[in-house]
Amino acid sequence: MIQLGLIRIHLLNDGCYYNDAGGPFGLVPRTLWKNVFMPPDENNLLPMRLHSLLVQVGDMNIVVDTGYGTKLTEKQQTNIRLEPYNDGLLAGLARLGVAPSAVHMVIDTHLHGDHAGGNTLYDADGQLVPTFPNAEYVVQRREYEDAMHPNERTRATYLPINYQLLYENGQLRLLDGDTELAAGISGHVTRGHTPGHMSVRLESDGQHAAFLCDMASYAIHFERLAWMTAYDVEPLETLETKRRWQQWALQTNALLIFPHDPLRPMGRLTQDEKGNPRIAAVDEPYA
Repeated sequence: MIQLGLIRIHLLNDGCYYNDAGGPFGLVPRTLWKNVFMPPDENNLLPMRLHSLLVQVGDMNIVVDTGYGTKLTEKQQTNIRLEPYNDGLLAGLARLGVAPSAVHMVIDTHLHGDHAGGNTLYDADGQLVPTFPNAEYVVQRREYEDAMHPNERTRATYLPINYQLLYENGQLRLLDGDTELAAGISGHVTRGHTPGHMSVRLESDGQHAAFLCDMASYAIHFERLAWMTAYDVEPLETLETKRRWQQWALQTNALLIFPHDPLRPMGRLTQDEKGNPRIAAVDEPYA
Protein backbone atom coordinates (compact mmCIF):
# COMPACT_ATOMS: atom_id res chain seq x y z
CA MET A 1 0.00 0.00 0.00
CA ILE A 2 1.12 3.54 -0.77
CA GLN A 3 0.10 6.14 1.82
CA LEU A 4 -0.32 9.55 0.22
CA GLY A 5 -1.36 11.82 3.06
CA LEU A 6 -4.94 10.77 3.79
CA ILE A 7 -5.20 8.69 0.60
CA ARG A 8 -4.35 4.98 0.46
CA ILE A 9 -3.38 3.50 -2.91
CA HIS A 10 -3.35 -0.25 -3.59
CA LEU A 11 -1.87 -1.57 -6.84
CA LEU A 12 -4.02 -4.28 -8.41
CA ASN A 13 -3.25 -6.60 -11.30
CA ASP A 14 -6.02 -8.18 -13.35
CA GLY A 15 -3.48 -10.22 -15.33
CA CYS A 16 -1.27 -9.97 -18.38
CA TYR A 17 -1.83 -10.24 -22.10
CA TYR A 18 0.53 -10.16 -25.07
CA ASN A 19 0.54 -7.88 -28.11
CA ASP A 20 2.65 -7.72 -31.21
CA ALA A 21 5.49 -5.31 -30.46
CA GLY A 22 4.29 -3.03 -33.23
CA GLY A 23 1.37 -2.12 -30.96
CA PRO A 24 3.21 -0.79 -27.91
CA PHE A 25 6.04 0.82 -29.91
CA GLY A 26 4.42 1.88 -33.17
CA LEU A 27 6.95 3.64 -35.41
CA VAL A 28 9.88 3.26 -33.00
CA PRO A 29 12.40 0.86 -34.59
CA ARG A 30 13.05 -2.34 -32.67
CA THR A 31 16.78 -1.59 -32.57
CA LEU A 32 16.01 1.47 -30.44
CA TRP A 33 13.68 -0.07 -27.87
CA LYS A 34 14.60 -3.73 -27.44
CA ASN A 35 17.71 -3.11 -25.33
CA VAL A 36 16.21 -0.38 -23.15
CA PHE A 37 12.91 -2.20 -22.55
CA MET A 38 12.97 -5.93 -23.25
CA PRO A 39 13.33 -8.05 -26.37
CA PRO A 40 10.11 -9.53 -27.76
CA ASP A 41 9.54 -13.26 -27.73
CA GLU A 42 9.97 -15.52 -30.75
CA ASN A 43 6.55 -14.40 -32.04
CA ASN A 44 7.41 -10.69 -31.67
CA LEU A 45 5.06 -10.38 -28.68
CA LEU A 46 5.47 -8.16 -25.62
CA PRO A 47 3.67 -8.47 -22.26
CA MET A 48 1.13 -5.89 -21.19
CA ARG A 49 0.02 -6.03 -17.57
CA LEU A 50 -3.51 -5.00 -16.62
CA HIS A 51 -3.05 -2.60 -13.73
CA SER A 52 -5.91 -1.15 -11.73
CA LEU A 53 -6.05 0.74 -8.46
CA LEU A 54 -8.06 0.64 -5.30
CA VAL A 55 -7.97 4.16 -3.88
CA GLN A 56 -9.34 4.72 -0.38
CA VAL A 57 -10.05 8.11 1.11
CA GLY A 58 -12.26 8.56 4.15
CA ASP A 59 -14.82 5.77 3.93
CA MET A 60 -14.78 5.65 0.12
CA ASN A 61 -13.53 2.72 -1.96
CA ILE A 62 -12.68 3.83 -5.49
CA VAL A 63 -11.58 1.46 -8.27
CA VAL A 64 -9.62 2.92 -11.18
CA ASP A 65 -10.00 0.84 -14.36
CA THR A 66 -11.27 -2.73 -14.38
CA GLY A 67 -9.10 -4.70 -16.83
CA TYR A 68 -10.50 -7.24 -19.26
CA GLY A 69 -12.87 -8.77 -16.73
CA THR A 70 -14.41 -12.22 -17.15
CA LYS A 71 -16.54 -11.95 -20.30
CA LEU A 72 -13.95 -12.91 -22.94
CA THR A 73 -14.52 -16.22 -24.70
CA GLU A 74 -11.90 -18.93 -24.48
CA LYS A 75 -10.87 -18.16 -28.07
CA GLN A 76 -10.47 -14.47 -27.28
CA GLN A 77 -8.35 -15.26 -24.25
CA THR A 78 -6.17 -17.59 -26.30
CA ASN A 79 -5.70 -15.01 -29.05
CA ILE A 80 -4.17 -12.51 -26.63
CA ARG A 81 -2.58 -15.13 -24.35
CA LEU A 82 -4.47 -13.68 -21.39
CA GLU A 83 -2.99 -14.82 -18.09
CA PRO A 84 -5.02 -13.82 -14.99
CA TYR A 85 -3.00 -12.80 -11.95
CA ASN A 86 -4.08 -14.61 -8.78
CA ASP A 87 -7.66 -14.90 -10.11
CA GLY A 88 -7.91 -11.30 -11.27
CA LEU A 89 -9.21 -7.95 -10.08
CA LEU A 90 -12.07 -9.12 -7.86
CA ALA A 91 -9.82 -11.57 -6.05
CA GLY A 92 -7.32 -8.76 -5.47
CA LEU A 93 -10.05 -6.61 -3.97
CA ALA A 94 -11.15 -9.52 -1.81
CA ARG A 95 -7.63 -9.88 -0.44
CA LEU A 96 -7.96 -6.25 0.65
CA GLY A 97 -11.30 -6.98 2.30
CA VAL A 98 -13.36 -5.08 -0.29
CA ALA A 99 -16.42 -6.79 -1.76
CA PRO A 100 -17.87 -5.60 -5.10
CA SER A 101 -20.89 -4.22 -3.24
CA ALA A 102 -18.58 -2.05 -1.09
CA VAL A 103 -17.10 -0.12 -4.04
CA HIS A 104 -18.46 3.43 -4.16
CA MET A 105 -16.99 4.64 -7.45
CA VAL A 106 -15.36 3.23 -10.57
CA ILE A 107 -13.23 5.63 -12.61
CA ASP A 108 -12.96 4.58 -16.24
CA THR A 109 -9.94 6.32 -17.73
CA HIS A 110 -11.32 5.30 -21.12
CA LEU A 111 -13.52 2.56 -22.50
CA HIS A 112 -11.12 0.28 -24.38
CA GLY A 113 -11.77 -3.37 -23.63
CA ASP A 114 -8.57 -3.89 -21.63
CA HIS A 115 -9.51 -1.05 -19.27
CA ALA A 116 -13.30 -1.30 -18.99
CA GLY A 117 -14.07 -4.97 -19.65
CA GLY A 118 -14.45 -5.63 -15.94
CA ASN A 119 -17.18 -3.00 -15.58
CA THR A 120 -19.80 -5.69 -16.12
CA LEU A 121 -20.06 -9.46 -15.89
CA TYR A 122 -22.47 -12.31 -16.49
CA ASP A 123 -24.22 -13.53 -13.37
CA ALA A 124 -25.12 -17.16 -12.56
CA ASP A 125 -28.21 -16.88 -14.78
CA GLY A 126 -26.22 -15.56 -17.72
CA GLN A 127 -27.56 -12.01 -17.34
CA LEU A 128 -25.29 -9.04 -17.91
CA VAL A 129 -25.00 -7.06 -14.66
CA PRO A 130 -22.74 -4.36 -13.18
CA THR A 131 -19.69 -5.85 -11.50
CA PHE A 132 -19.97 -3.22 -8.77
CA PRO A 133 -23.71 -2.93 -8.12
CA ASN A 134 -23.61 0.05 -5.78
CA ALA A 135 -20.90 2.07 -7.51
CA GLU A 136 -21.16 5.23 -9.54
CA TYR A 137 -19.10 4.78 -12.71
CA VAL A 138 -17.55 7.89 -14.28
CA VAL A 139 -16.02 8.53 -17.71
CA GLN A 140 -15.53 11.52 -19.97
CA ARG A 141 -18.58 12.31 -22.11
CA ARG A 142 -16.42 12.51 -25.26
CA GLU A 143 -15.07 9.03 -24.55
CA TYR A 144 -18.55 7.57 -24.15
CA GLU A 145 -19.79 9.23 -27.33
CA ASP A 146 -16.81 7.91 -29.30
CA ALA A 147 -17.31 4.45 -27.80
CA MET A 148 -20.96 4.42 -28.81
CA HIS A 149 -20.07 5.43 -32.39
CA PRO A 150 -16.90 3.46 -33.18
CA ASN A 151 -15.28 3.35 -36.58
CA GLU A 152 -13.47 0.60 -38.43
CA ARG A 153 -10.34 1.15 -36.35
CA THR A 154 -11.92 1.36 -32.91
CA ARG A 155 -14.88 -1.00 -32.99
CA ALA A 156 -12.81 -4.05 -31.99
CA THR A 157 -12.04 -2.48 -28.60
CA TYR A 158 -15.17 -0.40 -27.94
CA LEU A 159 -17.69 -3.02 -26.83
CA PRO A 160 -21.10 -1.76 -25.61
CA ILE A 161 -21.49 -4.71 -23.22
CA ASN A 162 -18.82 -3.03 -21.10
CA TYR A 163 -20.65 0.27 -20.56
CA GLN A 164 -24.04 0.70 -22.28
CA LEU A 165 -25.95 -1.08 -19.49
CA LEU A 166 -24.37 1.27 -16.93
CA TYR A 167 -25.54 4.32 -18.85
CA GLU A 168 -29.03 2.97 -19.34
CA ASN A 169 -29.48 2.07 -15.66
CA GLY A 170 -28.21 5.47 -14.50
CA GLN A 171 -24.94 4.25 -12.96
CA LEU A 172 -22.63 5.91 -15.47
CA ARG A 173 -21.96 9.64 -15.00
CA LEU A 174 -20.51 11.47 -17.98
CA LEU A 175 -17.89 14.11 -17.21
CA ASP A 176 -17.27 17.30 -19.15
CA GLY A 177 -13.59 18.02 -18.72
CA ASP A 178 -11.39 18.02 -15.63
CA THR A 179 -13.46 17.08 -12.59
CA GLU A 180 -12.91 16.66 -8.86
CA LEU A 181 -14.28 13.22 -8.01
CA ALA A 182 -13.52 12.91 -4.28
CA ALA A 183 -11.36 14.65 -1.71
CA GLY A 184 -7.93 14.97 -3.33
CA ILE A 185 -8.89 12.85 -6.35
CA SER A 186 -9.56 14.35 -9.78
CA GLY A 187 -9.93 13.21 -13.36
CA HIS A 188 -8.04 15.14 -16.03
CA VAL A 189 -8.49 14.95 -19.78
CA THR A 190 -5.20 13.74 -21.27
CA ARG A 191 -5.97 13.73 -24.94
CA GLY A 192 -3.99 11.63 -27.40
CA HIS A 193 -4.55 7.93 -26.89
CA THR A 194 -8.19 8.84 -27.46
CA PRO A 195 -9.78 12.32 -27.55
CA GLY A 196 -11.63 11.59 -24.30
CA HIS A 197 -8.83 9.77 -22.50
CA MET A 198 -8.53 10.67 -18.80
CA SER A 199 -5.76 10.35 -16.23
CA VAL A 200 -6.38 10.36 -12.49
CA ARG A 201 -4.51 12.76 -10.21
CA LEU A 202 -4.26 12.31 -6.44
CA GLU A 203 -3.08 14.89 -3.92
CA SER A 204 -3.04 14.94 -0.12
CA ASP A 205 -0.87 16.75 2.42
CA GLY A 206 1.32 18.15 -0.33
CA GLN A 207 2.03 14.73 -1.83
CA HIS A 208 1.11 13.86 -5.42
CA ALA A 209 0.45 10.81 -7.56
CA ALA A 210 -1.13 10.08 -10.93
CA PHE A 211 -2.47 7.04 -12.72
CA LEU A 212 -1.35 8.14 -16.17
CA CYS A 213 -3.04 5.29 -17.98
CA ASP A 214 -2.41 5.12 -21.72
CA MET A 215 -0.86 8.55 -21.91
CA ALA A 216 2.16 6.31 -21.22
CA SER A 217 1.41 2.60 -21.39
CA TYR A 218 4.96 1.79 -20.32
CA ALA A 219 7.25 3.98 -18.20
CA ILE A 220 9.60 4.39 -21.14
CA HIS A 221 6.79 6.06 -23.08
CA PHE A 222 6.74 8.82 -20.45
CA GLU A 223 10.51 9.24 -20.52
CA ARG A 224 10.61 9.69 -24.29
CA LEU A 225 8.12 12.16 -25.71
CA ALA A 226 8.34 10.85 -29.28
CA TRP A 227 7.72 7.23 -28.30
CA MET A 228 4.07 6.22 -28.24
CA THR A 229 1.88 3.30 -29.12
CA ALA A 230 0.36 2.53 -32.50
CA TYR A 231 -3.03 2.66 -30.78
CA ASP A 232 -2.92 6.40 -30.12
CA VAL A 233 -5.50 7.98 -32.41
CA GLU A 234 -3.99 11.46 -31.94
CA PRO A 235 -0.23 10.85 -31.58
CA LEU A 236 0.80 14.51 -31.77
CA GLU A 237 -1.69 15.29 -28.99
CA THR A 238 -0.11 12.49 -26.95
CA LEU A 239 3.30 14.09 -27.37
CA GLU A 240 2.17 17.50 -26.12
CA THR A 241 0.13 15.98 -23.30
CA LYS A 242 3.21 14.13 -22.08
CA ARG A 243 5.30 17.28 -22.32
CA ARG A 244 2.93 19.13 -19.96
CA TRP A 245 2.71 16.24 -17.53
CA GLN A 246 6.46 15.73 -17.46
CA GLN A 247 6.79 19.26 -16.10
CA TRP A 248 4.10 18.63 -13.50
CA ALA A 249 5.76 15.37 -12.43
CA LEU A 250 9.16 17.04 -12.01
CA GLN A 251 7.69 19.95 -10.06
CA THR A 252 5.69 17.76 -7.67
CA ASN A 253 7.92 14.64 -7.42
CA ALA A 254 4.71 12.74 -8.11
CA LEU A 255 4.37 8.99 -7.90
CA LEU A 256 3.50 7.86 -11.44
CA ILE A 257 1.55 4.69 -12.14
CA PHE A 258 1.64 3.03 -15.55
CA PRO A 259 -1.15 0.73 -16.78
CA HIS A 260 0.74 -1.97 -18.69
CA ASP A 261 4.40 -1.92 -17.64
CA PRO A 262 5.73 -5.31 -16.43
CA LEU A 263 9.05 -3.80 -15.31
CA ARG A 264 8.22 -0.45 -13.71
CA PRO A 265 4.54 -0.28 -12.76
CA MET A 266 5.31 2.72 -10.53
CA GLY A 267 8.03 5.32 -10.49
CA ARG A 268 9.05 8.95 -10.12
CA LEU A 269 10.36 11.17 -12.87
CA THR A 270 13.96 12.31 -12.46
CA GLN A 271 16.63 13.66 -14.79
CA ASP A 272 19.95 12.06 -15.63
CA GLU A 273 23.28 13.89 -15.77
CA LYS A 274 22.40 15.19 -19.24
CA GLY A 275 18.99 16.42 -18.17
CA ASN A 276 17.11 13.61 -19.90
CA PRO A 277 13.91 12.41 -18.21
CA ARG A 278 14.22 9.06 -16.45
CA ILE A 279 11.74 7.06 -14.37
CA ALA A 280 13.15 5.78 -11.09
CA ALA A 281 11.18 2.65 -10.24
CA VAL A 282 9.22 2.43 -7.01
CA ASP A 283 8.72 -1.15 -5.83
CA GLU A 284 5.20 -1.95 -4.72
CA PRO A 285 3.70 -5.44 -4.44
CA TYR A 286 0.36 -6.28 -5.99
CA ALA A 287 -2.56 -6.75 -3.63
